[in-house]
Amino acid sequence: MTLTLDLPLRHRFVPATDPAHRPLLLLHGTGGDEDDLLPLGRAVAPGAALLSPRGAVEENGMPRFFRRLAEGVFDEADLRRRTAELAQFIDAARNQYELPAPVAVGFSNGANIAAALLLLHPDMLAGAVLLRAMAPFREAPSATLPGTPVLLVSGATDPIVPAGSAAQLAAQLDAAGAEVAHRVLPAGHGLSAVDVAATSAWLKGHAR
Repeated sequence: MTLTLDLPLRHRFVPATDPAHRPLLLLHGTGGDEDDLLPLGRAVAPGAALLSPRGAVEENGMPRFFRRLAEGVFDEADLRRRTAELAQFIDAARNQYELPAPVAVGFSNGANIAAALLLLHPDMLAGAVLLRAMAPFREAPSATLPGTPVLLVSGATDPIVPAGSAAQLAAQLDAAGAEVAHRVLPAGHGLSAVDVAATSAWLKGHAR
């Protein structure tokens, strides 16, 4: 069952059938929408509540969570504004649906705004899975993430995310106190069965 109610971002909500799971905040990549990652959410955390918003920015007709100036060059002012809007959405959705703090599962653009959310609004998330993420800011904001669990999954042959940028993000989150696991898979930018297995295994240990 999916529900859509009047909250700041268009979204889907799937109620939990297994309260042992933390709710998942699903954040799609460029060109995705609120339905895009629902199958992933069901696969990695069966029975978890799923909260899946659609990014409010469009690039050539494709939904995104924030603007970019070029491939890999982010509009950081817009990123900060959209991250604040996402934090407001999460707060409103938690009240509406009576949810604890969620674990974000983001892919690409969605993973980048999840990383920004961790750095700018560290109390919003109970943890995060960042699939094909890169450092969202040239200079990381000062953040305190004591023990916040984060799984960062990169592709060894990813043509979009520079390996150095992913490593930089891992270092920024680690410096903020997060408990970071950074896995580099033999994959490109797209998700694979190995990503699903790695995410599922990590969530079993960190999202219950």
